[in-house]
Amino acid sequence: KLTMAQAIAEGMGQEMERDSSVFVMGEDIGSYGGIFGATGGLLDKFGPDRVMDTPISETAFIGTATGAAAAGLRPIVELMFVDFFGVCMDQIYNHLAKNTYMAGGNIKLPVVLTTAIGGGYNDAAQHSQCLYATFAHMPGLKVVVPSNAYDAKGLMIQAIRDDNPVMFMYHKGIMGLPWMAFLEGSSNEVPQEAYTIPFGQAKVVRQGSDVTIVTLSQMVQKSMLAAQELAGQGISAEVLDLRTLVPLDRAAVLKSVAKTGRLLVADEDYLGFGLSGEVSAIVAENLDTLQLKAPVRRLAVPNVPIPYSRPLEQFVIPQVGSVVAAVQDLMKLSAKQLVAA
Repeated sequence: KLTMAQAIAEGMGQEMERDSSVFVMGEDIGSYGGIFGATGGLLDKFGPDRVMDTPISETAFIGTATGAAAAGLRPIVELMFVDFFGVCMDQIYNHLAKNTYMAGGNIKLPVVLTTAIGGGYNDAAQHSQCLYATFAHMPGLKVVVPSNAYDAKGLMIQAIRDDNPVMFMYHKGIMGLPWMAFLEGSSNEVPQEAYTIPFGQAKVVRQGSDVTIVTLSQMVQKSMLAAQELAGQGISAEVLDLRTLVPLDRAAVLKSVAKTGRLLVADEDYLGFGLSGEVSAIVAENLDTLQLKAPVRRLAVPNVPIPYSRPLEQFVIPQVGSVVAAVQDLMKLSAKQLVAA
């Protein structure tokens, strides 16, 4: 049984042993092991030539990773918080995401860009966002967002072996760090040997018949707790973990909603112009094949900065109780109300 941080580091280490072109770089990823533990133990095993602490210059080291990949290496580069993308977005979006296309496919950019996401521990507006929908919106980047240790290792190895740039985004609240509270469900059994999980394959983590909860990352763990509470009320909730946004498993969403007839999208990213709207649109575009029993419901962060105040932060970020309440509301709606709407 590993924490997500341990599983990510193990996946990186096994690929570094297998392939000498893999190396890691970023701020505090060496002797400190990454502030969220994602590179723990790698410096001792592989040394400073392959596990490189960098200056505080995200533009410089992400640009370096892009160039190294074009030259045939396979960099893993850590952007400490996803919120910091603003200082290096040109390197991410105008170079890393586009240069394979701009070169007519004549260069490959196998870069894994890891970054921490999410709130819940009072780090305020500049350190608490998720933003995975921002990167999923941009062509040229694959976007991976695991919810547990088993998936994190398999998806990390898959990301390192992919010849395209991959955003690997881990929620700090499920990394299993001893110095901050985390949801226990994210730590689970992880095979010691290397393995991969293909991108674009969502997973039903709880079977249900009354309502589908489509979610990812830490919201998977919250949704599982909510589903357990709902079961005590006679409501059977199916929980679908997307695992990756790009590629997105649209077929899995439609299959589950066809089964249950109700959809709640539970998301810790912003409500406006995001994942919840995308998943809802997938269902809306396929209403001819679905028999919905209620309108689609979205639960996400309102379009405000994440507050520092703990009560306010807990209010804007969806919690277990808010998932329960949203499902209860869905169950009260009838097909007649849907037609009227």
